Amino acid sequence: MTYGEWYHRSISHKENFWEEQSRKINWFKRPKTILTKDKNGFYRWFSDGELNTSYLCLDQQVENGLGEKDALIYHSAVTNTVKHFTYNELLDQVSHFAFGLQKLGVAKSDTVVIYMPMVPEAVIAMLACARIGAIHSVVFGGFAPHELAMRIDDAKPKVIITASYGIEIEKRIEYLPMVERAIVEATHKPDHVISSQRPNSGELPKGMIDFELVLSQKEKAECVPVNSTDPLYILYTSGTTGKPKGIVRDNGGHAVALKFSMKYIYDASVDDVFWAASDVGWVVGHSYIVYGPLINGCTTVLYEGKPVRTPDAGAFWKVINDHKVNIMFTAPTAIRAIRKEDQEGKLFGGYDLTSLRTLFLAGERLDPATYEWITEKLNIPVIDHWWQTESGWPMLGIMQGLEKLNPKSGSAGMPICGYEIQILTEEGARQSPYKEGNVAIKLPLPPGCLNTLWNNDIRFVKGYLEHYPGYYVTGDGGYRDDDGYFYIMGRVDDVINVAGHRLSTGEMEELVASNKAVAECAVVGMADELRGQVPIALVVLKDGVVITDSELEKELVALIREKIGAVSYFKRSVVVKRLPKTRSGKILRKVIRNIADGENFVVPSTIDDPAILDEIKAKFFNQ
Repeated sequence: MTYGEWYHRSISHKENFWEEQSRKINWFKRPKTILTKDKNGFYRWFSDGELNTSYLCLDQQVENGLGEKDALIYHSAVTNTVKHFTYNELLDQVSHFAFGLQKLGVAKSDTVVIYMPMVPEAVIAMLACARIGAIHSVVFGGFAPHELAMRIDDAKPKVIITASYGIEIEKRIEYLPMVERAIVEATHKPDHVISSQRPNSGELPKGMIDFELVLSQKEKAECVPVNSTDPLYILYTSGTTGKPKGIVRDNGGHAVALKFSMKYIYDASVDDVFWAASDVGWVVGHSYIVYGPLINGCTTVLYEGKPVRTPDAGAFWKVINDHKVNIMFTAPTAIRAIRKEDQEGKLFGGYDLTSLRTLFLAGERLDPATYEWITEKLNIPVIDHWWQTESGWPMLGIMQGLEKLNPKSGSAGMPICGYEIQILTEEGARQSPYKEGNVAIKLPLPPGCLNTLWNNDIRFVKGYLEHYPGYYVTGDGGYRDDDGYFYIMGRVDDVINVAGHRLSTGEMEELVASNKAVAECAVVGMADELRGQVPIALVVLKDGVVITDSELEKELVALIREKIGAVSYFKRSVVVKRLPKTRSGKILRKVIRNIADGENFVVPSTIDDPAILDEIKAKFFNQ
């Protein structure tokens, strides 16, 4: 079938479509009920099915004859370490560690918080929890103690699994003191803390348990059957109230969706090496470092390092060269960082990249300048696609396993099977092509998306379902063209109102990024007494570029005036060394707005480098 035929079927015959896909999963008890509504009116998939996600990732692959195949390749650019784990070896370690957790009192439906760097022990811990039916909540390693404490109080874990330290470009981040402070601050106290002691860690604090001791159990845990709708994990994402939202992911719908996505979105086969250059603390790490590739029988790469400075802008190409990566997934910000340090692409030439078939990008909007640069350098399909922590797998893209349609620069592609995506006005009417509106998805969402928020159904309804009855509200704005391609322009609050004119900062960023001196930029709306808001650009220059701040500002003002018009009232750009970002690469536009407006704000726990905020403050108020 063509993409169009498949997509139409997934919308018009939802239950039949996903029933067929569910047959590709090895259930302990195959579901007979495909789609239901629970007592709260929330949709549930495969509610009477039973399975185990760890079994699908490991035992099933060994039974299928893949035991001696690499399941996981750990490549640490910060420690110069590479380790290979076959499916047999990973199954063995996960089974022993899972039994160790059971001995510590962890049982089905208990929660476990995992606070670790990008090390194999993190993957072992996740799969061990899944094996015994425990619900894991991975908290990004290095989060501040207060943020960790809030997650401890919300998830109420029986056990916390951590490591002695993480490494951020030759700098050690000591985890154990932060865990101890978080436990002191938290009202809920876990029964045990397990720590993986990395080299040169020193003595394990009193009362903590060594990861190796738990792993050294003689017995192995068998897979515990769980219901399809039982939670596999909780993953916290930022909320507008300051309190994190615990996204709940089920077992059955998640497995079906990821299996489907590996084949039809990523075109991945059992012979492929799949590399998502992300972190297990983010949804990409859950879906496409751990669960998706392993459920599909692929080899997955676990990378500890950065795209640059570990040791240089060729770090990613070395991983592809060394492990013959076939499919790669990363964020546009990583490509922009590489481009900034290696504009001419000289470092590409030192590596054999012929194994790489496709590069997928997501996590933020892929600007055309970055898309065109990396497409030219790699000379392979570069696929932008769009999804959220809430969805757990892509919502827009070009489905490489169906029909290899041509991507369009600036577009996140077409709706993925199962997602009935609409662009709506504030009043809920459908927008015509090329007109911006709110991106919403008609219910029911396909399998694998969030069921609710952890212990907070009311916030789930208010935050996602209330604004447009019958729809899930994504919080993003965008438009579609006549061909059915969608363009995601950023969060709805990134649309600014200049003297009554609603203008997209995403469009302005495209124009600013097209300037030959600009490596990276962010455009936000700054409060203005007369016009309500006016746009202002933060700009990072390419290495080696010689231009004064005033010259660049004149060029950008002229460009925006030419392309958008004087109505934009774009008057100012500020050159900075780096943009403030989360560790996953998202630009902190709200914080930039707060600084520009002179407002107080809380430094986000997810920020990569808090010191950059002082530079931005000085730039805003000293000019």
